[in-house]
Amino acid sequence: MMDTPRERWGEGDAYEHFMGRWSLEVAGHFLDWLRPAPHQHWLDMGCGTGALTKTIAAYTQPQSVVGLDPSFDFGRYAAQQSIQASFIVADGQSLPVRDKVFDTVVSGLALNFINQPERALAEMHRVVRTAGLVAAYVWDYAGKMEFLRYFWDAALELDASAVSSHEGHRFPICQPESLLQLWRGAGFHDVSVIAIDITTIFDSFERYWRSFTLGNFPAPQYVASLAPKPRSRLREHLGTRIPIADDGSIRLTARVWAVRGYST
Repeated sequence: MMDTPRERWGEGDAYEHFMGRWSLEVAGHFLDWLRPAPHQHWLDMGCGTGALTKTIAAYTQPQSVVGLDPSFDFGRYAAQQSIQASFIVADGQSLPVRDKVFDTVVSGLALNFINQPERALAEMHRVVRTAGLVAAYVWDYAGKMEFLRYFWDAALELDASAVSSHEGHRFPICQPESLLQLWRGAGFHDVSVIAIDITTIFDSFERYWRSFTLGNFPAPQYVASLAPKPRSRLREHLGTRIPIADDGSIRLTARVWAVRGYST
């Protein structure tokens, strides 16, 4: 696993504008695939602003739900969203939880931001009950996560140094074979991976571009690092690359790779 630049995750409102609205839609499709039984004890590892936690609480009739994230700001934001869950601020590589406590452990859009995902999977295996389910999903950054891929491809065409921030290059874990190997290596069985697609819709290029001007996330951080002229050049170049409909709207596919397996 390659090292990744240090991220500054916080600002729940900014994240919701940048990515959270799409995360919530993906969460519903992910749970449809899992088809969980009711009355289970859940852990959402790397819960962020609570999109997946909220969906679990609303639609699975859980016995309990715990959201865990290393960001205090995200945990506080999630706790303020009237979600019927409890929240812990902690590192996913060292879970402050007893062995075999949860029936289902999940993680949404978080594993690629953990320096040692193998340690996180070992912890998830430790805290899930025998025959329990451990599942996750990550964006297909190098392929059909078009919302970000068009941005980074345009940035790379103007600035070769952008490769250090481009998630498609930084996160080789976000591929089906990598996820299969990670789950099998952690000792899970009956492992499977599927693609889940949604459509991200922007009513104008201005709305699309604005997503990259808010928050302390990789793409907005890159935009903020540019001087005014390179920033304007990137905006103009991206406008020539992105597919814009006759009515000015932009419709892009956003794909996640979802993986699941069962503990022994």
